[in-house]
Amino acid sequence: MRHQSATANELARIAELAGLPGETLARLGERMEREELAPGESLDGSGRFGVVLAGMVRGASGLLRPGDTFDSQVTAMTPATVASCERDVYMALIR
Repeated sequence: MRHQSATANELARIAELAGLPGETLARLGERMEREELAPGESLDGSGRFGVVLAGMVRGASGLLRPGDTFDSQVTAMTPATVASCERDVYMALIR
């Protein structure tokens, strides 16, 4: 299966990323891995920077919706789409 990444348009809707230049968002998106989660399915986001693109997931900080970010395990409450990359990659690109 071909690697699917997040798009710059999707990332621009994330409050934490909204002020970044389009070129930075595009590079970040290329490094992120998109995953579709079924209800009840979990993703270990430890050591990663993750974003919720669609659906709802539960994380350490509670219920997360599209536009929210995470850095720990999340569990889908509804069908959900998330994207994540290594936190080091994220930190290097946003500096």
